[in-house]
Amino acid sequence: MARDAGQPGQVAILSGLWAAYVAQSVIGGLTWGGLPSVLRDQGLPLDHIGLLSLLIAPWALKVLWSPMIEGWRLPRDRPPRSALLVVAFGLIAVLGLLAAGVVGLVPLMPALACLMVVAFATASADIIIDGHAVGVLARREHGWGNAAQVGGAYVGSAIGAGLLLVLVARLGWTGAVWFMAGLVAVLILWFAMTARGAAAPPAAGPRPSLRRALARHEIRQGLMLTAIFVVAQKLSLGMLGPFLIDRGIPLASVGLLNGLGSLVLGLLGALVGGMSVRHLGVRTTLIGALACQAILMASLALAGAGVDLPPALPVAAALLAGSALSAIGFTALYTQFMLWSDPGQGGVDFTLFQCLDGALSMGLGLVAGMVAQHAGYGVFFSLAAVLPVLAVVMLQRLDSRTVQAASN
Repeated sequence: MARDAGQPGQVAILSGLWAAYVAQSVIGGLTWGGLPSVLRDQGLPLDHIGLLSLLIAPWALKVLWSPMIEGWRLPRDRPPRSALLVVAFGLIAVLGLLAAGVVGLVPLMPALACLMVVAFATASADIIIDGHAVGVLARREHGWGNAAQVGGAYVGSAIGAGLLLVLVARLGWTGAVWFMAGLVAVLILWFAMTARGAAAPPAAGPRPSLRRALARHEIRQGLMLTAIFVVAQKLSLGMLGPFLIDRGIPLASVGLLNGLGSLVLGLLGALVGGMSVRHLGVRTTLIGALACQAILMASLALAGAGVDLPPALPVAAALLAGSALSAIGFTALYTQFMLWSDPGQGGVDFTLFQCLDGALSMGLGLVAGMVAQHAGYGVFFSLAAVLPVLAVVMLQRLDSRTVQAASN
C-alpha cells in the first residue's frame, strides 16, 4: 500500500504502537499482577481476591463485538477513525481508574465495577489498535509491529504489577492508581498523534463480520496453527513458578526473577523475535522457538524426576522458557496473525486469533495444575517437552501457503 503524504512514517507508527500496547498492559498488570497483592495486604480474603478473574471476561469475549467496533473504525470511503476511537475508549478507561481510586478497595465491589468498565474499554481499544496495525504497517515491518505488541506487554505489565506496589506503599491506593491513570492517558495521546492521517482501505468491501472471517481458508488453518502453537508453548508457563518454589528457592527470589528477569528477557525476546521474523521468516522463527522450548522442558523434566543437575540450570531453563522464548514465539505468531488478517476487517480477524489464544490459555492452566499435582513434575515437564516436537511436525504438515507468505 502506498503511503499517503500526510500519513505518519513507519517509525512514528511503531512508536505509537509501543505506547498503546504499554498503556493497555499497564492496566492489565495493575489488575491481575499488582492488585491481588494490594488486596491481600489490606486483609481481604482470598475468595474476594479471586473475583478479579471476572475481569478477564471482556478479553475472552471481545471477539463478539469486534465486528461492530471494526465497522466504527472503518467508515465507508473515509479515513479510519482509529485515533478518535482509541482516545474515546482510553478516556473511559482513565475515568474508570480515577473512579476506582476514589471509591477505594474496601468494600471491593464498587472498585470491581469500576475496573470492569476499564476492562471493557481497554479490550475494545485493543481491537482498534490491532486493526490499525494490520492496516498501516508495511509488510516488512510486521515483525517489529508484533515486537511492540509483545514487548509492550512485558513493559506495561512490569509497570502495572511492580511499580504499582511501590507507589501504593508511598502514596496509598488513590495516589498510586491516579498516577497510573495519568501515565495511561499520556501513552494513549501519543498513539493518537501517530495514528492520525492513516490512509483509507483500498476499496469499500463487505461490512466486517465473523462469518466473513471464518469463510476464509487461511483463517481456518490459522486457527488450527494457533491452537497447536499455544498448547505447545503455554502448557508449562503456570507451573514454572511453583516448580522453583518446590525446589527451595525463596519466594522473594522467585518474585525478583519473575519481575526484573522476565522484563529484561521478555523485552529482549520480543526484539529478537522481530529481527528473526524480518530476516528468517515466521515459519523458521516458530520452529526455532519450539525446538528450544523442547530442549528446556526436557531439562526441567530431568530435574523434576530427581536427576542431579547444576542448581542454576533449572532456574535458567524456567526463566528462558517463561520469558525470552515465549516472547520470541509469540512475536512470530502475532506477525502471522497480521499476515492472515484482512486489512478491511483487521480488528475482527486479529481478535479472533487472540480470543482463541486466551481461551486455550485458561484451559491449559487448569490441565497443567492437575497433571503436575497428580503425576509429578517429571511427567508434567516430559509432556511439555514432547508437545513442541509434535507441534513442529504438525506445523510442517499444514498447507505450506498458510505460513510461507511471511518469509517472502
